[in-house]
Amino acid sequence: MKLFQLHTENQLLKLCQKGDQNAQMTLYKKYAQAMYQVSRNIIKDEMRAEEAMQDAFLAAFEKLDEFKAEVSFGAWLKKIVINKSLDYLKKDKMYQKTENTENLSILEELEEIDLFEKIETVKKAMNDLPENYRIILSLYYLEGYDYEEISEILDVSYDNSRVLLNRAKNKLITLLN
Repeated sequence: MKLFQLHTENQLLKLCQKGDQNAQMTLYKKYAQAMYQVSRNIIKDEMRAEEAMQDAFLAAFEKLDEFKAEVSFGAWLKKIVINKSLDYLKKDKMYQKTENTENLSILEELEEIDLFEKIETVKKAMNDLPENYRIILSLYYLEGYDYEEISEILDVSYDNSRVLLNRAKNKLITLLN
């Protein structure tokens, strides 16, 4: 294993394309925790999030020849993890599209609470949200995707991604109050 620590990520990717399992394991270990968090932000269930993340890695390794390095490997992998996680939700019939029209700022509503309390309060409230709300809030606030990227990931229009995010924020604010 120490041999693979000396390789660059590009060298590891080339070895993975050749089916080198040690190189695949090295990349898996590098990205697994972060990709699990991405999946967990979308899927409430820890086991399902783990399954989705592992399936995403398998899909990524199978499709490595499609990776063109236009973005980093991590960004490419993250998109696969997000799509696999959404697929799991759809399979479980837990995902539904929703629209929203209001626009409130979560931070404005929570100005008086200590930062740690804010984080814990928001985490708990997000776990109580419907899946589609939790997903869009995670994609926007935790993963840093913009409206256009979210609309592509969720397969909704740009306007619907904005509306859905606003509705999710409002629902979260309601739960926080």
